[in-house]
Amino acid sequence: MAHPKHKISKTRRDKRRTHYKIEPKHYVICPTTGEYHLPHRAFWHEGKLYYKGKVIMEKEVLA
Repeated sequence: MAHPKHKISKTRRDKRRTHYKIEPKHYVICPTTGEYHLPHRAFWHEGKLYYKGKVIMEKEVLA
């Protein structure tokens, strides 16, 4: 049976074990477009940048 050469502290052990409980990202629905996006983040939809349900900027079309 294998034995550790050095003791692993509780802090080190617990740091390693924290990563097992990561939940998937929670998405919200934009009231204006109906698209799913991350909360408190701007997102692109049909060439427009939305934040808090308002258009922040539009994508320029280079010709």
